Amino acid sequence: MSGHSHWAKIKRSKASTDARRGKEWSKLARRIIVAAKGGGGNPDENLSLRYAIDEARAANMPNDTIDKAIKKGSGELGAENYESVMYEGYGTGGVAFLVDCLTNNRQRTAPEMRKIFERAGGQLASTNSVAWMFHQKGLFIISAEAAGEDRLMELALELGADDVTAEGDVFALTCAPAMFSKVKSALAAGNIPTISARVAMIPSNTIPVGADKAQQVLSLVEALEEHDDVQNVYANFDIPEEILAKIAK
Repeated sequence: MSGHSHWAKIKRSKASTDARRGKEWSKLARRIIVAAKGGGGNPDENLSLRYAIDEARAANMPNDTIDKAIKKGSGELGAENYESVMYEGYGTGGVAFLVDCLTNNRQRTAPEMRKIFERAGGQLASTNSVAWMFHQKGLFIISAEAAGEDRLMELALELGADDVTAEGDVFALTCAPAMFSKVKSALAAGNIPTISARVAMIPSNTIPVGADKAQQVLSLVEALEEHDDVQNVYANFDIPEEILAKIAK
């Protein structure tokens, strides 16, 4: 995870323009639509919907936009059909990628994913060629200014969370997916804000990436994230903090 969480923090600080915010809201709306369609429009009875709404609110999505997405998913405002598809591939240097998509047209999305990988010197891979390298976990990214490592370790031990790792000026706290709500509530109760909080695919091992390949790997991440159908991009690169800092300038 080292490097990836730090890059996520850098991206978040850059993603403040109206265009970026609008794209993020559009993707979050899809997530809400799919969650509401799958489990109903009541977040008290639909955990996936509650998580999607929480993410939307964290991104400052207006309440009326959230409500409209819920109604689209529950069929009150007409049906919108999206399906979840996970694409797998490799970037330069053998970095493994999982690309989580919500699409209404697989025949369109698959060749577009292939083209993005190829333009960045990578390739789309077959199903399960990459997925086995990742495991689903609750992931919380917390600024080092918000809480010290000792406090987070104490909280993790108390809750039975998996681990707390320092990554530059942020901490990554991981837990079993079933514990996500419990950990999130405990952080809120302790007045510890999170940069991001989600159930994510975490790599079992990482691949070191040097300065010669770092820009190409991160360009692939950004190109994938710019695609309207892409919800999340997971990768197992480990880029040193000093290289990330230079690229971010």
